[in-house]
Amino acid sequence: MKRRNALTIGEIVQNYLREEQLDTQLDEYRACSLWPQVVGDAINRYTVSRTVNNGVMRVRLSSAALRAELLMLRSTIVARLNEALGREVIKEIIFS
Repeated sequence: MKRRNALTIGEIVQNYLREEQLDTQLDEYRACSLWPQVVGDAINRYTVSRTVNNGVMRVRLSSAALRAELLMLRSTIVARLNEALGREVIKEIIFS
């Protein structure tokens, strides 16, 4: 007997993550992982730490001058991160 409308393993995992509301947490983790790719190696060298919680990414930098520069580019970085993720995950970035 042949099954119709069978789901792939990937679809089953995505459905499970969505039902358990884990997909947002996974995307937030992915955003942290994509940071070096999005901003490049030069900026990533000055990044001390980065975390995401409820759509707010907190990035700690070791350079005050770079922090001031990135504050002006904040909306561009948010757009590039969300584009890399494929959906809006990051709503705001706070630099410290």
